Amino acid sequence: MSPEKSTKPTKLCPTCGTRVSEDAVRCLVCGTSFAVTEKPSRPGKTPVQGSRMPEITLSLPAALGLLALFLAVGAVLVYFVLRQVPGQSPGESTLTPTITNTPTPSPSPTPVTPTPTDTPLPTPTPQNYTVKLRDTCGGIAYAFNISIQSIVMLNNLPADCSTLYEGQKLLIPAPTSTPTPLPTNTLSPADATEAACAKTQYTVQENDTLSSIATNYQVPMSEIRDYNGMVNDTVRFGQKLTIPLCKRNATPGPSPTPTPPPPYPPANLLLPPDGAPFTLADDTVTLQWASVGTLRENELYAVTVEDVTEGEGRKIVDYVADTKYVIPVNFRPAGNTPHVVRWWVSVVRQTGTDKEGNPLRESAGATSTQRVFTWIGSSAPTPAP
Repeated sequence: MSPEKSTKPTKLCPTCGTRVSEDAVRCLVCGTSFAVTEKPSRPGKTPVQGSRMPEITLSLPAALGLLALFLAVGAVLVYFVLRQVPGQSPGESTLTPTITNTPTPSPSPTPVTPTPTDTPLPTPTPQNYTVKLRDTCGGIAYAFNISIQSIVMLNNLPADCSTLYEGQKLLIPAPTSTPTPLPTNTLSPADATEAACAKTQYTVQENDTLSSIATNYQVPMSEIRDYNGMVNDTVRFGQKLTIPLCKRNATPGPSPTPTPPPPYPPANLLLPPDGAPFTLADDTVTLQWASVGTLRENELYAVTVEDVTEGEGRKIVDYVADTKYVIPVNFRPAGNTPHVVRWWVSVVRQTGTDKEGNPLRESAGATSTQRVFTWIGSSAPTPAP
């Protein structure tokens, strides 16, 4: 059997599209109220109606689908917005705090003091030189502006540098910029006094006292205290003391049997410095050394000057009581070739005379170290003394 068709007039709900009876006042599905339309008073005439906006009607499933779509799109947008804020999980507030820039004074940089580092200076490389005919150590040293001693030490030559031969290979050290003092230079009064004071070292022995040491060296106790910075007269075993021999007490009156003092220490040579060159402008050469103490009447300084370049026989030995000696003019070498001159000083004591009346002397102390200098002679030969 086929269902009976309803002949009753119907109408569609403008909201959800459900078909309801024509005289229904409310939609049974979505609950939309229908407006009551008055029947026309005059049959056959259509009432005048105003223009209406187009209406969109959706079914309930379509409306629910659109709502779900809007919610999904909103959720996706919120998710991506929250991902742009680091460290914030979904659901947290996305309020952005207002940051106020407060100027912070930057600390002034503290200057860093550089740490000095010792940079080793490059060692100058000695140069090679081949000895020519008639070359001497003095001439080579003068030509390269160096000292003879530096050539001797670098090449292991004898002190008098007398073994040179033609064709010999020598190492020449680099010259040192050391100003050469004039031979007439003298020390200041204070320095000369200090340098002229001879001193000796003494080690305190068992049972020694400051009084016995002062009596043995004939030096006042106060002078020994001052030179050693002592606050009292107490000395201890093994203590090192500096004895200023130049402060010896004067011997009161002649002594019939004078006791000789201890051997004098070696004299300290002052001028000229070792290896100093003298040119044609230097007419004389003055030798100077520090005093070893107060010499007695029978004691003198023995000054020995030797021309090494000239060879044996060119030598003088003189005796002076002063601490300086001027080399005689007639000892000046001849020619324009630099001559090496060596000199040293010692203390001698006269012990008597020989049959011809010449004094007999013996050594009274240690001999000083030897020094050398170069001297260019005059063009005219000078007779030997």
